[in-house]
Amino acid sequence: MDDGQGGQDVGLIFDVFKEIGIIEQLSRAILEARLPGDLIAPHFSVLSHLSRREDGQTPIDMARAFQVPKTSMTHTLKGLEGLGLIEMRPNPKDGRSKRVWLTDDGRALFARVIVDLGPDFVALARGFDTTRLAEIQPVLTDLRIFLDAARDV
Repeated sequence: MDDGQGGQDVGLIFDVFKEIGIIEQLSRAILEARLPGDLIAPHFSVLSHLSRREDGQTPIDMARAFQVPKTSMTHTLKGLEGLGLIEMRPNPKDGRSKRVWLTDDGRALFARVIVDLGPDFVALARGFDTTRLAEIQPVLTDLRIFLDAARDV
C-alpha cells in the first residue's frame, strides 16, 4: 500500500528501473557479440531506428529521439556513413541540413544481425518461460509510451 507520499511506489519504481537497466546491459553485451567489426550497440540502434521509422530523418531529430547531444549523434552517423551503412543527403526543404537514409548495405547488415541473434533468442526461449515475457510485454510497452510522452512535457 502507498503511504500517500508515494514512498512504496518510489521504491517499486526504482527497483523496476534498476532491473531494466541491468537487462539493458546484459542484452547489449549479447548484441555487441553478434555485431561485425567495430560496430557497437549505438550504431545498431540507429540502423534499427531507421528500419523501424521512416528514412530521411534529420540528425537533430534523431538526436532528440535518442536523447543524446547532436554531437554524439553526428559522430555515430559519421561512423555509419564511413562504413557505407547510411547515406547523408541534403535536406530538400532548406538545403543546409542533411537527412539520413539507410543504404542497401545498411538494411542487409541489420537483417543479418537479427538472424545472427537467432541462436541467442532460441537459448533464451529454451531457458526462460516466454509466456511470462508475453505477459509483461504490454506493460513494458505502456511504460515506454508513458515515459516517451512525459519527456516532451
